[in-house]
Amino acid sequence: MTQIALITGASRGLGAAMAEELAAAYHVVAVARTTGALEELDDRIQAAGHSATLAPMDITNPDAMAQLCRSIHDRWGAIALWVHTAVHAAPLSPAMSLDARDWDRSVATNVTATGHLIPYIAPLLGEGGQAVFFEDFMAGGKFAGAYGATKAAQIALARSWQAESARHGPKIHIASPGPMATAVRARFFPGEDREKLANPRDAARCLIGLLG
Repeated sequence: MTQIALITGASRGLGAAMAEELAAAYHVVAVARTTGALEELDDRIQAAGHSATLAPMDITNPDAMAQLCRSIHDRWGAIALWVHTAVHAAPLSPAMSLDARDWDRSVATNVTATGHLIPYIAPLLGEGGQAVFFEDFMAGGKFAGAYGATKAAQIALARSWQAESARHGPKIHIASPGPMATAVRARFFPGEDREKLANPRDAARCLIGLLG
């Protein structure tokens, strides 16, 4: 029976790395807004002898997400794993200078979309599935108001789901990966020495090992 892994935010960084690593054991459904980056991901997965289904769509569109979940149910019946890496990383700025558009987009992507996705995806996971979220040390840090506050809210929601599902499943993981050489981090710290940062593929392998 085909095991399905749904990756939201799969086009780049840790999401793409997780998709590539998971493709050896799962059929990956890769969701992201950027079609070109998804196609490049698909090329790499196929070159490794595996397959994926690409879903170029915006997670902030609840109708699109509902249709995706319905399509997954109709085709496969369930998923074994959901990895949620999609995030809007607003530019660093003082809290008293938050840009309203960046704030709204951060809330829509990091909080509201997660609040829509959990009820959509939970029935697909059932009691035996697993979901993975990623907390970030920047939450509460200076200049990270929009990103940090909305990322913290996302993880608070995930922790509630984790506590509610502890006895009967699905199993909810909240991982805390260290600094990685991703485009998001480069936006926050453009002058940082990327040689000292973890490779997202290495981080993905460690995380997958924890899933079992």
